[in-house]
Amino acid sequence: MKKLKLGIPKGSLESNTIELFKRAGWRITYDARSYFPDIDDEDISCALVRAQEMSRYVDDGTIDLGLTGKDWILENESDVVVVQDLVYSKASTRQARWVLVVREDSPIKTLEGIAGKKVSTELVGFTRRYLQERGIEAHLEFSWGATEAKVVEGLVDAIVEVTETGSTLRANKLKIIHELLKTNTQLIASKKAWDDPWKRRKIEQISALLSGSLMAMGKVGLKMNVAKENLGRVVLLLPSLKAPTTSGLYDENWFAVEAVVDRSIVRELIPLLQEAGAEGIIEYPLNKVL
Repeated sequence: MKKLKLGIPKGSLESNTIELFKRAGWRITYDARSYFPDIDDEDISCALVRAQEMSRYVDDGTIDLGLTGKDWILENESDVVVVQDLVYSKASTRQARWVLVVREDSPIKTLEGIAGKKVSTELVGFTRRYLQERGIEAHLEFSWGATEAKVVEGLVDAIVEVTETGSTLRANKLKIIHELLKTNTQLIASKKAWDDPWKRRKIEQISALLSGSLMAMGKVGLKMNVAKENLGRVVLLLPSLKAPTTSGLYDENWFAVEAVVDRSIVRELIPLLQEAGAEGIIEYPLNKVL
């Protein structure tokens, strides 16, 4: 039987990826000693692969479909099909940034200031090409971890590190002097799988449902009953993907109203809806918005 080989990124994206697939309709299970998770879809087989290596295995066709960061695709110079941007991380749906970082007391103020200096990073290949394109020569070394500590302790002059908010860097008395790259998770396919009609249909199905799950993150549904004379005021308060859904009730003077809204505004919105005449308000979670 033909199967689609799916790569699950092992590491910081692992739990988020499994949760995202769960919201999309696939249940992935495994124990801590297994590198081959089970999935409740007979058309798919799974393997755990480090995000840093995923694009190489997709590039050579060992994996048909996988999730990894844009940064690692660029680092490995992989020739893959980017099916979709999936803007999420282990903490949020923000993009992360690879930035050049020095100590607060460093004399280095600009990107050009690292010329001839020692720089540590896990993203060596991309960083080297980035600097070469700008005519800057620096001594780059691969970091096996604890990258921030190396510049704090003065082992290197600067680091290129990934961050979302920069708060950890600031807490360690470090400062960002240049941004090299914005990155986020991408759903990628091998060209061989993309050219296979059966696998491409399966990939597009997965892509659509993952997209719907991401759209639903941070949103909730609201249902309420509204008297006819208050309908206009209530509808004006409701942000929606297009427009709130309204339908008449048995009593022709009342309507049922339903809308999808951002979770962040619900606590301010519900009191306003009540003041405008909405009754019987129900808030409910969403798995997908398609």
